[in-house]
Amino acid sequence: MADELELLRGANPVPSDGPHFGEGPLDHGAERRLERLLRERPCGGLRDRLLPGAGRPRLAWGLVATAVVAALALTLVLSGPNTTPAVAAPRPLVVQTGSTPLPLARLAERAEQAAADGSPRLRKGTHVQSWSMGMSDDKPPVTLPEERIVRWRADGSHTELVVATDPRHPGRPVLSTEGGEPHLVDDGHVLSDQTYPRSWSDAPPQSPPPNDPARLRAYLTEVQYTDAPLTTPQLLDAVEVLLDTWTLGARETATLARLLAGTEGLRPVGQVTDRLGRRGQAYVYDGPGARRMLIMDPVTGAVLGLESTFSTAEPEYGVKKGDVMSYSAWMR
Repeated sequence: MADELELLRGANPVPSDGPHFGEGPLDHGAERRLERLLRERPCGGLRDRLLPGAGRPRLAWGLVATAVVAALALTLVLSGPNTTPAVAAPRPLVVQTGSTPLPLARLAERAEQAAADGSPRLRKGTHVQSWSMGMSDDKPPVTLPEERIVRWRADGSHTELVVATDPRHPGRPVLSTEGGEPHLVDDGHVLSDQTYPRSWSDAPPQSPPPNDPARLRAYLTEVQYTDAPLTTPQLLDAVEVLLDTWTLGARETATLARLLAGTEGLRPVGQVTDRLGRRGQAYVYDGPGARRMLIMDPVTGAVLGLESTFSTAEPEYGVKKGDVMSYSAWMR
């Protein structure tokens, strides 16, 4: 079936030399700094009050949108009387009809078998493609796709390369806020290419993840800056932080799969094809305000992606039930 959004773009395309936009979304660095701020202990549970899962999703997202827009100019839309989103959110992933769900316990067994020779090895650094939604009170939500590659060196320093790209639409101009002025850039345009000095931190997630499910749970609990047992949404958030820091080896992948197999409320739903064209098994957690889908390799147990979608509509922000909040796809 043709994508209605593609038809709309064809009827009213956004030229690469079109007018500038009113405001811009958070870049990747700002998103990470905001996430760290919301997780810090002095906030006294601020993150749980602001983000979905706290029991009041409508108020929670309203607070997030209002605060972030006021401070960091979250949205990016075309200027003009008939405001149109410059970039539409990706459609939610769809489970293949008739596919057989693979229980997580069985997937963990497969991952353990695949890890018998210990290859591939754990590597610090990540390669991730991400999409994230920005919202405001008076403009349509938009999505900024980025690809990020982080590589660590033997001396403890690391490099980070961020490019504006969307593999669903190769060659198409991509939105950017590079230089603080929102505009369209060419596909693959370098947004950031930086080298960072040696990090002395040995706390999670900077320290290597352990190869034991109980110890890994404690590790991920520390990632979330809490002493309380992790809820399933918190655990999935911590897994995302882990995969944004490390490329797991076969043994770490098997440990994570075994941990996830004992996670409450995470249920198998069948086969999906992710946004990079890879086939995986999907595991869903339905929580207040958000539905999370974890996509895992059916042979190795590696986490391929994590998608969060709205479980309720937010009409005041132009958000429908099922719209994609965020999506990450990890690669080796």
